Amino acid sequence: MVSNPVHGLPLLPGTSFKDSTKTAFHRSQTLGYRNGYAIVRRPTVGIGGDRLQFNQLSQAVLDELASKAPVLTYGQPKQAPPADFIPAHVAFDKKVFLESQGIELNPPEKMALDPYTELRKQPLRKYVTPSDFDQLKQFLTFDKQVLRFYAIWDDTDSMYGECRTYIIHYYLMDDTVEIREVHERNDGRDPFPLLMNRQRMPKVLVENAKNFPQCVLEISDQEVLEWYTAKDFIVGKSLTVLGRTFFIYDCDPFTRRYYKEKFGITDLPRIDVNKQEPPPVKQELPPYNGFGLVEDSAQNCFALIPKAPKKDVIKMLVNDNKVLRYLAALESPIPEDKDRRFVFSYFLATDMISIFEPPVRNSGIIGGKYLGRTKVVKPYSTVDNPIYYGPSDFFIGAVIEVFGHRFIILDTDEYVLKYMESNAAQYSPEALASVQKHVRKLEAPASESESKQTEKDPGVQELEALIDTVQNQLKDHSCKDNIREAFQIYDKEASGYVDRDMFFKICESLNVPVDDSLVKELIRMCSHGEGKINYYNFVRAFSN
Repeated sequence: MVSNPVHGLPLLPGTSFKDSTKTAFHRSQTLGYRNGYAIVRRPTVGIGGDRLQFNQLSQAVLDELASKAPVLTYGQPKQAPPADFIPAHVAFDKKVFLESQGIELNPPEKMALDPYTELRKQPLRKYVTPSDFDQLKQFLTFDKQVLRFYAIWDDTDSMYGECRTYIIHYYLMDDTVEIREVHERNDGRDPFPLLMNRQRMPKVLVENAKNFPQCVLEISDQEVLEWYTAKDFIVGKSLTVLGRTFFIYDCDPFTRRYYKEKFGITDLPRIDVNKQEPPPVKQELPPYNGFGLVEDSAQNCFALIPKAPKKDVIKMLVNDNKVLRYLAALESPIPEDKDRRFVFSYFLATDMISIFEPPVRNSGIIGGKYLGRTKVVKPYSTVDNPIYYGPSDFFIGAVIEVFGHRFIILDTDEYVLKYMESNAAQYSPEALASVQKHVRKLEAPASESESKQTEKDPGVQELEALIDTVQNQLKDHSCKDNIREAFQIYDKEASGYVDRDMFFKICESLNVPVDDSLVKELIRMCSHGEGKINYYNFVRAFSN
């Protein structure tokens, strides 16, 4: 804070001095409170606490200023103009309470009637012919009162027709009708709000007005005998408008109150017009034509582009490469068929059966595939509900009928017995006992009759001897592990035969010494004339 205590010196640099004893440089407070009210007071000190030398008047000066009149500022006051003269009839106009002047009056009396005034009170003569119904009264009474009805137009009987909803408004003020369309989101129709503009609807026309050009001229009362009124719109009844039959199924609460008060109709329940979907038509399959499986033929009826039937993938994965094999004979009155033997292969993954007839030399019957993989239907089962042969139907002595041919199960292998024992719940006790008894007989020593029969066939003796020799020579060879399973993988029909080329490929993959002289002789004895090799006898030389 810079101060200049010396009077007369200009406030210039070098002529003013700073007071080092001053430490407060805030502005003084000018706002205060008295009795709860904010009061502004003029500051007495400046910044730094210096007393202000201006705006400070003494009490004597203030008293002198208070006693002075504002003549010096505003001049001499002007005299007010004299009041205007007001006559008595104006001053006392509309003032009748005379009691204030001490004058008492009599009670009020009736005024005498004026004949002319009474004449003018009579209504003027009307020259308009009165009507039966007061339309003005109707307009004033029922203005803004509208009856609302909900209706449908069912046009489903015509081609491409449909059932559409509408709202019918009946205006009580002038008996006009309006029909509004009800639009739904994405209904694909043009957004026209009205089907019919507000107008009066004729109910009965005169005989001569049936050919009246309604589309050109407006219908008047001369062409109409009866118009539609509010009593014609009832919930549950049909209404024909512009050639369309509307069925009224509901109304709003105001309409229900109006009909209750006007016509005494209290029962106007809502009618359900939602059409229930018809029950689904049972899809009947055409009769089975005998080609392919029933499931495959049925797919042609389900879709234009048939798809393969759904398969049990879990069952296929669990039972992959699991095949049950049986030896069967053909039951036939023909003598040539008595010695024919067939190998049945039941595939557990797909429940299909294949039949293979091992070729026999000089039999006059060409062996090979007798039946490809397919499901075999049991006899006496219906076409609509076919029942297929399952694993429980195969046991020793069982008769299997395949497309009119009867086969008798004669033999099976040890794998079938193991499967039956591990799944004993699927088989009857008699079926399981028949297979167990048959396998025990095969494990017993050969009877004398069988040895004699073997002695009579030198080829069989030579093959058995060769198999024993190969077993002794290759007993420590590593190729004997899983050799039978390798051949069975490529023998899809479980016939016991594989192609010659495939046979050597399998032997090469398993490191079978096919170049050995004994193995070559064994292959020669197991070969068939059609380029196939019987691996059943071949793998015996590599088993323990």
